[in-house]
Amino acid sequence: MASNAPGQCCIEGVKHEGATKGSMIKVRGFDAYIVAPTGSIVHKNTAILYLPDYYSIYTNAQLIADQFAANGYYTIVPDVFCGDDFGKTPKGPDFALVPWLQSKHAPKDVEPVVDAALQHLAEEGYTKIGSVGYCFGAKYTIRYLAKGRGVSVGYVAHPSFVDEDELRAITGPLSITAAETDEIFPSEKRQKSEKILREIKVPFQINLYSGVSHGFSVRPDLSVRIEKFSKEAAFFQAVQWFNEYLV
Repeated sequence: MASNAPGQCCIEGVKHEGATKGSMIKVRGFDAYIVAPTGSIVHKNTAILYLPDYYSIYTNAQLIADQFAANGYYTIVPDVFCGDDFGKTPKGPDFALVPWLQSKHAPKDVEPVVDAALQHLAEEGYTKIGSVGYCFGAKYTIRYLAKGRGVSVGYVAHPSFVDEDELRAITGPLSITAAETDEIFPSEKRQKSEKILREIKVPFQINLYSGVSHGFSVRPDLSVRIEKFSKEAAFFQAVQWFNEYLV
């Protein structure tokens, strides 16, 4: 794999607080959070498909989506867990993350939700689609960056569960955010991913942030200076990437 299967670090972190600016809608029966550009910059016909981590649509994800909107991008966050994200699913003594994912949240379960979000964007007139994927969502950003799947530019942060063949199949520019301490996307996986990206000859970027661990770009402790700085830097990495390759 280009990244390992998820572990405990994928579900740890700090829940953030703040007023969100978007709204919840139904997209072909699935829940989604949408937010339109809120500032003076508006990138016409351009949208961000935000594929979230194991907590799906929650405050942290909504606030980041709002930030993309503030930078000119219409953004949609589909509930890829269909109401059964990690925060909501019952967890008895025998609960295990990977079997739960494989039995209830495999590609056959997730991709209809992603397809519905892409259809919504097409119906709204968005023709240039970038995708961001955090942890769990990274796998699907990469899967949909393959030819003909609707995404033309990708950004992923501390990816999990990505197969090498999935990475090898992408056809568009990809930016990757990585943490110094990350058992899911350790140095050997970063190096292997770089080797694959060099071989397939797509524009790519891999930024490594010291002093932080898996999940830092979404669920950091904002009272810790290096975590706050790295989270903000990772976000601007994504914005700069889309400004260069998507607009």
